[in-house]
Amino acid sequence: MDERRTVKVSKYLSKHLRHQPERIGLTLDEGGWVEIDTLIAAAAAHGFRFTREELDHVVATNDKKRFAVEGNRIRASQGHTIDVDLGLPPATPPPYLYHGTVARNLDAIRAEGLKAMDRHDVHLSPDRATAIRVGSRRGRPVVLSVDAGAMHRDGYEFHVSENGVWLTEFVPPQYVRFPETH
Repeated sequence: MDERRTVKVSKYLSKHLRHQPERIGLTLDEGGWVEIDTLIAAAAAHGFRFTREELDHVVATNDKKRFAVEGNRIRASQGHTIDVDLGLPPATPPPYLYHGTVARNLDAIRAEGLKAMDRHDVHLSPDRATAIRVGSRRGRPVVLSVDAGAMHRDGYEFHVSENGVWLTEFVPPQYVRFPETH
């Protein structure tokens, strides 16, 4: 499968498993799961055909592990704008987690902290390299450190998705460490 096709199928899956399943007539269960055969049939009925082999290739090769397969079901690992319960148990975070953003967002983050915006949770990375990749999707990345250990001690709850993304509802500004600017 060529890279362009892989990206096209991946974006299609993200759109319909994270944001708009109803657009192709899908109904996800409360955990965000749908039968793979149902997904493939719904996509074909709406003019986008792909095979089970292509889906398996996308799931296996996606560098961010955006999708999880369990038996004959698939779901997005996180990033939903629709109401799903991923069923992730609370987890103890490492002392620091990281958030990739761009400079134009820094004033708002200093004032209001990190908010989930249109997603269910704030997404945090376990390392700086991942945060740089995340931030670079919107321009020149700025990596913020989050004092997750202190947040956890202060009663904030964290979860970790199947692909290693840390999730929390909100990061107040006092827990965010900004890089020094000169």
